[in-house]
Amino acid sequence: MPRWKELPSSLDERVRNLVVQMRRLKDRSALSLASLQTKTGYSSSSWERYLSGRALPPRKAVEELARVSGLDPARLLVLHELAEEAWNQETSAAPVTDTPKPENARRRVVLIGVCAAVVLGAVLAGALLAAPWKDGGNGKNAATTARYNSAPASRGAFAYKAGKTYPCAVRRENGRLSASYSDTHTALLSGPAWDVVEAQCLLGYHGFDPGDVDGVVGPRTTRAVKRLQQKADLPPDGIVGPQTWQVLRK
Repeated sequence: MPRWKELPSSLDERVRNLVVQMRRLKDRSALSLASLQTKTGYSSSSWERYLSGRALPPRKAVEELARVSGLDPARLLVLHELAEEAWNQETSAAPVTDTPKPENARRRVVLIGVCAAVVLGAVLAGALLAAPWKDGGNGKNAATTARYNSAPASRGAFAYKAGKTYPCAVRRENGRLSASYSDTHTALLSGPAWDVVEAQCLLGYHGFDPGDVDGVVGPRTTRAVKRLQQKADLPPDGIVGPQTWQVLRK
């Protein structure tokens, strides 16, 4: 398994999440950059830029990486959508693909408009809350209680929908906290999933604001995880694994 170079500290968390997952898929596939070029049609130099965080891969490249890794691309494409939003916010004119096409440019304009609408909706919804969250770490402030004591949504296969959030009803079952979205205590969080919704609910219960409970590991969720880890004397890497789950379930 290759030893990856550390990603730039200035990289947006949404872009970082995408790159980390792409690196994991490349490791899983055991393909070299040259092999990726042969199997995906994107040059090895392009893959080097994508996997180092120096260029945002086009949507098709992400789909191809998932395909050659034997993975359903749906979750990875959600991460790409979020990363593309962040990338467009931070870069004003530079194209994000090696061979930009007019239809891709039009698609990005439409995507930016949709994302802007989602963000505006979230802001307006937030204005209706009686009080903002506070990261006190005790899980007892009024806003947290109001937001985390609704009946949980019925579950099926997780499907990300922009702007959709889930209520949380955290309770103790057999000595462990649960929001009834997932019973995992070992899963390594990555793409959109019920495991992420569960972790976001438990973060909020403990008093660490994960942002919207939408099943996506975004920058606010990552920051909340780091705060929880710092309080629990764990390495504050923002990654939810077995040790962090143990703290969340207490």
